[in-house]
Amino acid sequence: MLALGIESTAHTFGCAVAEMKEKRNGTFTILSDVRSSYKPPEGSGIHPRDASRHHASVCHRMLKQAITLSSLKMESIDIIGYSAGPGLGPCLRIGAVLARLLSTYYRKPLVPVNHALAHIELGAQLTGARNPLVILVSGGHTMILLYLNKRWRIFGETLDITIGQLFDQFGRSLGFSSPCGSTIEKLANESKREYSWIPYTIKGNDVSFSGLLTSALKRPKGEKSDIGNTCYSLQETAFAILAEATERAIAFTNKEEVVVVGGVAANRRLADMLSHVCSRHGSKLHICPTRYAGDNGVQIALTSLIDHSHSKVSIAPENGFIDQSWRLDSVNVSWR
Repeated sequence: MLALGIESTAHTFGCAVAEMKEKRNGTFTILSDVRSSYKPPEGSGIHPRDASRHHASVCHRMLKQAITLSSLKMESIDIIGYSAGPGLGPCLRIGAVLARLLSTYYRKPLVPVNHALAHIELGAQLTGARNPLVILVSGGHTMILLYLNKRWRIFGETLDITIGQLFDQFGRSLGFSSPCGSTIEKLANESKREYSWIPYTIKGNDVSFSGLLTSALKRPKGEKSDIGNTCYSLQETAFAILAEATERAIAFTNKEEVVVVGGVAANRRLADMLSHVCSRHGSKLHICPTRYAGDNGVQIALTSLIDHSHSKVSIAPENGFIDQSWRLDSVNVSWR
């Protein structure tokens, strides 16, 4: 079965074509994967309206490239999956409109996909994890999850901003444009690694990052060494909080596998901290490959394939919806 996946939740517009056999554990093949990301001005965040204009301007080119690189024609595609949420409304609408148009014109089944669920399914597929504890960390999500009774259950999550927002907002105060995670990591690695205290907040298995951000914003930003040490301290504290919450979750659930997915999964320091946590508890750590850690069409194509091949459920194009606040723990996952 072949699927076209369309991703447009935030700053990235992506199209991908993927193939999978009927069964859940069938061979998964990526036939194409193209994407284009909106880059805001320096010191700015992602404005939904501007990002949606970017998506509208590149969507036809991304679609054409994805189909061409797959060496297929649209008529050969079996289903069309699109990111229905959660995400930025104007951005989601661009992807949904394109998906509805293609579904109508080519008479293909339309499958709405929860973006967070797609991160998990792709991470599990690429790493081979079977029944893991999932750490979902990105600009839109910070969650610790486990699968139980046909749904992904949230064992812990952020009480305010996500870890991606923490890095983005601090990075913008330095004049960088979002996303800023890789820049913060680079500055931290190049610093003298002199740790200075930043509020450490964890409540049960939930985490909080707004206090860290406020404290970091008050630090001196004149000297490069000061900026680097603040980035180092911010990163160390945020990841230590996540590591503590993860260790508590492993101890409680006795999970033998941990999978880290989402854009922040690309950070090597986070992987290092979590590897120590997992080794202490005899759990195996899986990190989603960097290329697929961020938003991409492959995750949408894969999840639509799994969902449709298992349930045969699709929606009529006129019923194609978006939901900016589509909670992961409200989605039935019957195939696991």
